[in-house]
Amino acid sequence: MDILVTYDIADTNGDGAKRLRSIAAVCEGFGIRSQFSVFECRVSPTGLARLIGQIEDAIDPQRDSVHIYRLGNSFAESREAVGLTRSHTVGEPWIV
Repeated sequence: MDILVTYDIADTNGDGAKRLRSIAAVCEGFGIRSQFSVFECRVSPTGLARLIGQIEDAIDPQRDSVHIYRLGNSFAESREAVGLTRSHTVGEPWIV
């Protein structure tokens, strides 16, 4: 399934910086960054469960937030970009 993961870490100093790096690393393991705090991922139901578990371990649930959107269509059918875009295909290797 195609999902969109967005996150907001409460602060970017001290422990917040560590959580920010950690959540980015988790998301990079499952998909590709489309914006600073937005990732496009293609996962199986098991992969989604693993992703959620790793996110829960990476954040402070009292201060940080993560939203996961399940898309009804594929990214190619769901995405409309305005302005600067980078061409990529989710689920396949790509080079920036």
